[in-house]
Amino acid sequence: MGSRARIYVVTGADSGLGKAVAERLAARGEVITCGMGGSVDVQADLTAPSGRAHLLDEVRARGDGRLDGLVAAAGMGSARAETIALNYFGTIAVLEGLRESLAASEAPSAVVVSSSSTLNRGSRALLRACIRGDEAKALATAHRLVRTGRGSQIYRSSKIALNHWVRAASVAPEWAGRGVVLNAVAPGIIATDIVMRTWERDRALLEIALPQPLGIPGPVGPVADLLVHLASPENRFMTGQIIYCDGGTDALTRGSRPQGRYLRYRPREIVSMLRESRRQQTS
Repeated sequence: MGSRARIYVVTGADSGLGKAVAERLAARGEVITCGMGGSVDVQADLTAPSGRAHLLDEVRARGDGRLDGLVAAAGMGSARAETIALNYFGTIAVLEGLRESLAASEAPSAVVVSSSSTLNRGSRALLRACIRGDEAKALATAHRLVRTGRGSQIYRSSKIALNHWVRAASVAPEWAGRGVVLNAVAPGIIATDIVMRTWERDRALLEIALPQPLGIPGPVGPVADLLVHLASPENRFMTGQIIYCDGGTDALTRGSRPQGRYLRYRPREIVSMLRESRRQQTS
């Protein structure tokens, strides 16, 4: 890559974790900050298609057709339908819309901010609508969840859907096939301004729902550092991972269960591996 400076885009860069990431990336190259506040380079409302299009147009206009790193940190936790519009559909629109610019880089990386709340089950109906890409259906489902007193499911459902999308997209020809690494970080409860604003009110519930052996709330810095690494040129071989940077919540609550599912092979693949194994033993 020579001396050419890397170009990064960070959404949600006007506050919290996104702002911490943008500040760290500024030491590594040019950062195009995006958000709703007046302190960012690009102001855009990602809950609406027009806002998503505006962000894409502005980012493309600022670059030379190349983007090296993307950190999708924009999100909200409210029990409202807008949460699914921003956290899932807005995030996917940015990732898909900037994929070609990433592919033009020699070492492109994208990383999404998920959540440790995905360790809990969400709304299956909302998840299905997201995976199908049906935003109208997802919004209608979210509105119904709010009306029936289940709005708390919307946030974690949006992040569960993101996890599914990252796993599927990361190994597709459009991403891995073009050398673009794509991962997600699922932070635990960390001491952002938004969390601390209501901490005394929410503390008892969160300590039970998402226990963190390393302490709650956790520090913002280590999560931001992890996101920066995953968006850096040093990360060229990790892709499709949902990394729980959560103070131990995942290990404490799920234990060894993630290791309960192993690879399964089709009959012809088993035959081919047996033949190759015998060939190696006799060669």
